[in-house]
Amino acid sequence: MATAPAAEAVAPTKGGGKKKLFIIIGAVLALVLVGGGAAVMLLKKKAPAEGEEESAETEEVAPKAKAKPKSDQPPTFVPLDPFTVNLADKDVDRFAQIGVTLQVDDPKFADQLKAYMPAIRSNILMVLSHKTAIELLTREGKEKLAKDIMREAVRPMGIELEDEEEEPPADAPKKKKKKKVAVESPISEVLFSNFIVQ
Repeated sequence: MATAPAAEAVAPTKGGGKKKLFIIIGAVLALVLVGGGAAVMLLKKKAPAEGEEESAETEEVAPKAKAKPKSDQPPTFVPLDPFTVNLADKDVDRFAQIGVTLQVDDPKFADQLKAYMPAIRSNILMVLSHKTAIELLTREGKEKLAKDIMREAVRPMGIELEDEEEEPPADAPKKKKKKKVAVESPISEVLFSNFIVQ
């Protein structure tokens, strides 16, 4: 007789265990369905918002430069012969010897660069000859030189990049600038292979 009540006590817990299992599975399925529905609603709301941003960008006069997607091909490097130039220092005669390599993403454009090489070298020499040793010895000066070289290297091919000028003084009269359409440079980077200032 003592075993009968123990068997009866075990039987109701087994039936309740299955019931709890079904409740837990049902709750998990409900959470998955609610989460999936919320994700679908959020994605539907984001798609028109992105379309609105694109239409706003097309209305601007000067759109911002967009990042180029990475291509599967490695970049092409166009090394230039080293430049030796007298610097614009007034107190002392100083010179610089600078090795420049241009990085381009399109190998066809690298061939075009080689065709215009005399004009490109001339433009870069003009930029270098107007720099002082103090300008070239700082990191900021080297970065500005790289931007100047990038701008001058594509100029012989009829590509005009914007010149980043410094802000005018606060008391200077402000000039209205016409907004230009931003042009992407086919040269992705200017690299220095050697940089000696004496």
